[in-house]
Amino acid sequence: MTEPLTPGEYRDLLSRALEGTVDADTRPPEPHTLYMPDAHRAALYVDSTVVQGDRGVGKTFWARSLLDAELREAAAAEYRINRLNRLRVTPGYGMGIVPDYPGPLVLPSLLSGDAQPEEIWRAVLLTALGQPELREKGDWVARVFWVRTNAQSAEATIARADAEAAAENIVRLLVFDGLEHLHTDWDTRNRLIAELLRLAMLMRFGTRNIRLKVFLRPDMFDAAKQLFPDASKLSGNAALLEWTRTDLYGLLFHHLGNEDDGAAERFRRFTGGWKPFESATHVRYVAPPELRNEEKAQRPLFERIAGLYMGDNVRQGRPYAWLPNHLMDSNGRISPRTFLKALSVAAETTRTAHASYKRPLHHDALRDGVREASKVRVDQIVEDTPWVALAITPLKGCQVPISMREIIRIWESHDLPRLLRDDASHYAQADRPELARTGPRHPDDLPRLVQELIDLGVLRHRPQSSREELDLFSLLDLPDIYRLAFGLGRLGGIPLTKR
Repeated sequence: MTEPLTPGEYRDLLSRALEGTVDADTRPPEPHTLYMPDAHRAALYVDSTVVQGDRGVGKTFWARSLLDAELREAAAAEYRINRLNRLRVTPGYGMGIVPDYPGPLVLPSLLSGDAQPEEIWRAVLLTALGQPELREKGDWVARVFWVRTNAQSAEATIARADAEAAAENIVRLLVFDGLEHLHTDWDTRNRLIAELLRLAMLMRFGTRNIRLKVFLRPDMFDAAKQLFPDASKLSGNAALLEWTRTDLYGLLFHHLGNEDDGAAERFRRFTGGWKPFESATHVRYVAPPELRNEEKAQRPLFERIAGLYMGDNVRQGRPYAWLPNHLMDSNGRISPRTFLKALSVAAETTRTAHASYKRPLHHDALRDGVREASKVRVDQIVEDTPWVALAITPLKGCQVPISMREIIRIWESHDLPRLLRDDASHYAQADRPELARTGPRHPDDLPRLVQELIDLGVLRHRPQSSREELDLFSLLDLPDIYRLAFGLGRLGGIPLTKR
């Protein structure tokens, strides 16, 4: 079968298609980038109040897609969820500076006064529902005070909005995202989220046509449930954003097939079965089901791009399985952002260092891509949980697997508990309300600190036949997605730097 593109044309197409994919938080979704894994369908159900997902798996992408009428229409068509066409959507919280909710500068000032979290969220809800007195007030302090002193009017507004939505055959939906940035104090943030979930549950079970959709990390949901036990009632219809290996390759092929140029058109003709969906501004192409969901169709196509082996023979691995295996954390989770970053870097590295290579991607360039993806992933987790860097950085230069006893010895020599306490104090005093900083739950208990890192997916316990339980003699590993950027070695693994 004749290749549709030369290796150089494939590299150019990869570079164009994957440009900016790592910047999902700052780059708004567009129709041609809207990829819909089958497993994400539940996240868009109107009655799925909570949507859980780790960093980089698509929470902000879907939140912004729900706020965009054109993208909602595309999702309604592909996922066959007609109810998405009957939504009136308002942002309840997010990273944008908009008048619909108190932003990252206003919210802390409200809390430093006498505003309570439940009053703030009710003010946001009632403002979205059109409470006249709140619409007239531009100041959130005044809005919160009105909510506090007008409970009966507030309930009447919710009932009226619910009835009006029923008459119009629509659902009023408020979308909440970026909740890790609510507040610098972990306890305050958790309390805000718990009260938000309390309000969401009240709307879920107390009205027919008013819904809240809350995007948040699983650890944040768990922490909020400790403060609001009834939030567990929302777990039954909670959605989880995860990516399988076939989802990731389906995402790659979707990007290649949706560039607006002749190379993408030839790629679609070669693979066959793409269906166009026209919107007001774009034509969006959907790959055939087998190219989205079946390894037997995806593997040979990716082998045309990256070759059969990660070297000269099969002992060095096959690219289709090798790449995601080296990008997953210790819980088996893979971020699509790091997957696409690795491929983008591989295309650029092949162009500059292996220009005459017979395949679009060179196997050593894929290793370079994993190294760069590791830097991206470490930056992400350090931004979310800065204490991880304090815990792992002292291990730089070590070889994995490494015993728990040796890890604790190194931590004690660096006085890690003191560093963690100092770090927590620094962020508590820093005037950075736009960032959320969380510390470990047990900074002075080093064995429990190991378990926290395992729960986060940073460390991996390697049970031995004689030691299934975690103890001082347990061997611990770092998956490559963290190991490479943190500078730990592994015998026979991807080298820390290019050979």
